[in-house]
Amino acid sequence: FVEQITINVTEMFRDPEFYKSLRTDILPKLGTYPFIRIWIAGCSTGEEAYSVSIILKELNLLKKALIYATDINPAVLEKASTAMFPLSKMKQYSENYMASGGLENFSSYYSANYSLAKLKDELKSKIIFSTHNLVSDNSFNEFQLILCRNVLIYFDRTLQIKVFDLFDSSLEHLGYI
Repeated sequence: FVEQITINVTEMFRDPEFYKSLRTDILPKLGTYPFIRIWIAGCSTGEEAYSVSIILKELNLLKKALIYATDINPAVLEKASTAMFPLSKMKQYSENYMASGGLENFSSYYSANYSLAKLKDELKSKIIFSTHNLVSDNSFNEFQLILCRNVLIYFDRTLQIKVFDLFDSSLEHLGYI
């Protein structure tokens, strides 16, 4: 049932201007914290979580960060945890990465094997993939940054308000949504 009702469309560094702002404006400020907790709600197959992980690595913040990537759909979380994506998508992901202000050669973050690209283990090491229902589950931590870019457009106003309340109770004072 969950597989049928969830929409799992995402890509790495989707909307490069957003990631450029995250890279230049938000994450450097969060870098002043002793530890950074990030929640990516509705993470789907994980591309957004890995995008954030790459930026944290480039800003030398990955070692003191933890990314909680959650979704209601356990099947997409299982796929996300493999850190493998179709090689055919890497060209688009590379273009997005460069447009977002990427500092390295994007291909240095993965190895190619037949038709799949496997992201480096270091990028996955700071991501916890977990099932979470934004509508019925409670807050599970206090975060400096909460990203939810793929879900709320599918909720009616009542559910959106419920999720905003959840985010409000999960966000550290002076944190970013």
